[in-house]
Amino acid sequence: MIKFLQHKPYLFWTLVGALVYIPFLGASHLFDWDEINFAESAREMIVSGDYVSVQINFLPFWEKPPLFIWLQALSFTLFATFTDQAWVSMEFAARFPNALIGIATLCTIYTIGKRHFSALFGHMWAFAYLAAITPHVYASSGIIDPLFNLFIFLGIYFFAEFVADSRQLKHAFFAGAMIGLGMLTKGPVALLLWGLSLLVFAVLQFKNLKARVGRLFFGACLAGLLACVFFVSWYGMIAMKFGFGIIEDFFAYQIRLLTTGDAGHGQPFYYHALVLLFGCFPISILAMGRLGVGLRSKHPFSIWMRVLFWVVLILFSLVKTKIVHYSSMCWLPLSFFAAQVLSDWKAGNWTWSRPYTIGLAVVGILFGFILSAVPFIGEHAFEFAAKIQDVFVRGNLQAPVEWSGWEKGIGVAYIGTIAYFLFRKAQVKPMQIFSLMASGVFIIMVYMSVVVPKIEGYTQATPIDFYVSKVGQHVYIETVGFKSFAHLLYFQKPAGSPSGETLLAAKKLDRPAFFVMKVDAEEKFKYHPNLIFIKEENGFLFYKHR
Repeated sequence: MIKFLQHKPYLFWTLVGALVYIPFLGASHLFDWDEINFAESAREMIVSGDYVSVQINFLPFWEKPPLFIWLQALSFTLFATFTDQAWVSMEFAARFPNALIGIATLCTIYTIGKRHFSALFGHMWAFAYLAAITPHVYASSGIIDPLFNLFIFLGIYFFAEFVADSRQLKHAFFAGAMIGLGMLTKGPVALLLWGLSLLVFAVLQFKNLKARVGRLFFGACLAGLLACVFFVSWYGMIAMKFGFGIIEDFFAYQIRLLTTGDAGHGQPFYYHALVLLFGCFPISILAMGRLGVGLRSKHPFSIWMRVLFWVVLILFSLVKTKIVHYSSMCWLPLSFFAAQVLSDWKAGNWTWSRPYTIGLAVVGILFGFILSAVPFIGEHAFEFAAKIQDVFVRGNLQAPVEWSGWEKGIGVAYIGTIAYFLFRKAQVKPMQIFSLMASGVFIIMVYMSVVVPKIEGYTQATPIDFYVSKVGQHVYIETVGFKSFAHLLYFQKPAGSPSGETLLAAKKLDRPAFFVMKVDAEEKFKYHPNLIFIKEENGFLFYKHR
């Protein structure tokens, strides 16, 4: 193993990443909204033949640029998805790009870690990133952020190289290209994060940089301009096609995210701190001691990582709309500082202390209880349902999801692992923590393959099964009274179909039409004179047009 790590490091991390990220990509349906939104946009690209504009329900969709959606469309084409020759599930194909991006991230951070510190540090950094919970989960998802994070990180890295040697103007070009690709992935927030990080770094290091401030400013402007060229080149084509009013709509949406709790995603200020603490366990505990010190570190890259972490955390703590993955850019700095602790410890330059044991034990045991609590609630879903006032949630919990009983043991096993590796010896050794981290990877893989599909059985499996049952039939399917993209993707809705309310109001239709709504839908929908009730199932109502 040691020789393999030394002589074939990229093959090693490629194989490890593939074994961790790929096996269960198709274990559950894609989740509404985000996963299904992006996959459906990719499907509509293929159906329409329009690979320039992003669409949803075959209407322009201006909230996200197309780069990640292009990758999904490529994956669908590669695996012949939506054809009779498909050789993997649609879910697998939609999530496959992120698995590759996860592998690329492991290889990238190993390379940078080796170049700036040592091969040992590079391996520790890749291992720390692999062992964190949320990076693991998202690398097996169909969400944009892993690709976006990689581009931002590389933009920071290349500009850090330019700051270290401002004669190498190529690094400013590379930085601009990466940020431009980030903007094509998720929009101007890429430029914002990069620019804020540069500004904060410049303020903190002004004494060291003032002799080169003019050249560095020129490099930053050059990189920023190049990044904007990437973004504007695509958006210009869209504007010429649909009119320049879309630019106003796009930026209005971005401002709304920053200033309001859009789509019900308003959360307290400390939300992202908790997300990172639990979501990046166990590396969040290891890294915690290094986040607030070292702004005058001997190695500038450490300063860059610390600046990036705090810029992202503070910015998205201030932003009104708060979603788990908004702070995901912090994963890379957190894994970096965890790697510092692990490599320093391994080299004998750092000593383990009791606060780390307590932190790992408390957060790990709480997390283990959560892992066990979900199957426990599932096993007693009918009992919990009787005590819940929300009729929709009560209906969800009545879904016929089968639990074997052993699923609770996954959380118990996690708690046992924490206790075994932390408390079996008086003094915690590096190998104990490495083993704890590796065990956590395996446990999360099992949980994602066994428990997550059952959770999805409560939330959305019932309507999705209905949509799938109608694929290929000459019918209409629409949702009424709630936002969903699931019927578009899983029914494979063709272009040109009327909207739900248009169908609902029509007296006569050229084909049968089915409607899905939640049990708490407004009465004007539930009792519409044009609808015939079919069934109620697990919190959803199913109707047919007269």
